[in-house]
Amino acid sequence: MYEYAIAWEWLTFAVRWLHVITAIAWIGSSFYFIALDLGLVRRPHLPPGAYGEEWQVHGGGFYHIQKYLVAPAAMPEHLTWFKWESYVTWLSGFALLCLVYYGGADLFLIDRNVLDVSTPVAILISLASLGLGWILYDLLCKSPLGKNTWGLMIVLYFILVAMACGYTQVFTGRAAFLHLGAFTATIMSANVFFIIMPNQRVVVADLIAGRIPDPKYGVIAKQRSTHNNYLTLPVIFFMLSNHYPLAFATAFNWIIAALVFLMGVTIRHWFNTTHARKGKPTWTWFVTALLFVLIMWLSTVPKVLTGESAGLAPSAQRFASNDHFPAVRDLVSTRCSMCHAAEPVWEGLRAAPKDVIFESESQIALHAREIYLQAGRSHAMPPGNVTGMTKEERALITAWFETAAEGS
Repeated sequence: MYEYAIAWEWLTFAVRWLHVITAIAWIGSSFYFIALDLGLVRRPHLPPGAYGEEWQVHGGGFYHIQKYLVAPAAMPEHLTWFKWESYVTWLSGFALLCLVYYGGADLFLIDRNVLDVSTPVAILISLASLGLGWILYDLLCKSPLGKNTWGLMIVLYFILVAMACGYTQVFTGRAAFLHLGAFTATIMSANVFFIIMPNQRVVVADLIAGRIPDPKYGVIAKQRSTHNNYLTLPVIFFMLSNHYPLAFATAFNWIIAALVFLMGVTIRHWFNTTHARKGKPTWTWFVTALLFVLIMWLSTVPKVLTGESAGLAPSAQRFASNDHFPAVRDLVSTRCSMCHAAEPVWEGLRAAPKDVIFESESQIALHAREIYLQAGRSHAMPPGNVTGMTKEERALITAWFETAAEGS
């Protein structure tokens, strides 16, 4: 079982790496094309049907780019599609959700002080929320409200805030933020899969058949692409937030999430306005800074971090009852307590890293796997071995986990 834990950790790492790689590709191309669209200039010499052009310089050369708002007069010989970046980002993200949060539901997904549910029920709630989120959003876009892009964005914002509040009433703080990011990313990727790409295929089919494409397909795709543009930065924040308990594990975490969405809008507004050559709205950075300061304040006033679950799960009980546990408990208390405490004494730490606290036997037993991987089978913890953990002590941690796992 302990070798399985190592293999599982490496699998998680590989999927996370894939997720980051594809997300960089998707976000990069998305931001580039939005900036390109906004920077297009209409000139008299453009060919028929061309909306605008732009000259760019990069990599030692010049690029002359023209955009056809509906379609060119004939089908180009070669056409590059941008879709797999989005698809693989979502698929790898969902795989990571399954590996980390569904596979480790008792530790990462469920907080029995928040909602005492079984693992299957928690997973069903997770899956249903992602699917229903897209359905609700898509229906709103196709309703009369969908004709007003900014009005639709405001309604979407309140839906996201409601989801933020709802997730914190169901899952752990860490899982709530992760799900809010997944909820938003599902909308974004579904926009590409169900709307943007099918609309583009209709236009291409019309070109091949010699028909004049309907402009409405491009308008709809552009609206969804604009939504994706403003939602991207909050998604990145939520995906990174699992490293920062002051963001996800405080009393006002859902309000923090609501402010993060506003920061995403203010930051993108600056870039979009600048790329459109409509000035530089520097006020957006001031507003963003104020919002971030407000988030910092909300994270510490009051400082209420999520606690451990009410009962010790059977999967953790075997580690607490192992013969090596008393020695490991004393070792962890000695070598790890400066950082992994409700009030860390290590200079510069306001909260325990990743909100992992080792102040009770149950807390140590609940994190047996992490202790084994971080301090037993690797030397990741303590960082730089600042507390001087010896080889013998690491061997003790390894023996504790492996004997307890074998006896399960």
